[in-house]
Amino acid sequence: MTANQAVLTGDLIASTQASPEAVDRAMAVLAAAADEIAGWRLTENTKVGDTHFTRFRGDGWQIIVSLARFGLKAALLMYARLAADPGLPLTRVAVGISTIDRISGPDLSDAYGAAFAVSGRALGEMERGERLRADGHGVTPRDAALIALLNDRISDWSAEQAEAIAHVIAPDAPTQAAIAGRLGISPQALSYRLTGARWPTLKRVLAAWEEPEEEMP
Repeated sequence: MTANQAVLTGDLIASTQASPEAVDRAMAVLAAAADEIAGWRLTENTKVGDTHFTRFRGDGWQIIVSLARFGLKAALLMYARLAADPGLPLTRVAVGISTIDRISGPDLSDAYGAAFAVSGRALGEMERGERLRADGHGVTPRDAALIALLNDRISDWSAEQAEAIAHVIAPDAPTQAAIAGRLGISPQALSYRLTGARWPTLKRVLAAWEEPEEEMP
């Protein structure tokens, strides 16, 4: 049986109001975030792998996350990296969980499978003001409620809070002391930013999302 994967489909918010340079920089930030996700490790020998970041239609983009349960975490990182730079447009992200039939090249221009259809449809159905949505295999009404909570929490992140979240969200993130040193701030300042960004709540939501499905007897 083919394992489910996550396809993330996104587009930039109000991209027509941004300069072409800002749109290009936003896409570069997203591409770098996709590379970051590719290096996430679950164990020493298990990592997400190539995300095949692909830009579509000027302000659209898409990646895959082979470890599907990290799809929501990946979506939050993509959002946080742009929110950390107030000079760039934000992005909407739809997570589709299902199978992928083919990826034949370095990008996703001719890839296909149910996960792509689910993700694209979810993006098209997003309402005004929505930043995140998920659909597909195993996505329940409870999950939809959790994502509604995430939408509410991330909408008022400051740039500093988004930057802090982007540094702690990886499954193999370094210690907060190390992150604070990297950012050139005190551990207390980092903790304050994370608390303001509702990280304790977001971490619980992500843990619930990533909980393995129970095997049927």
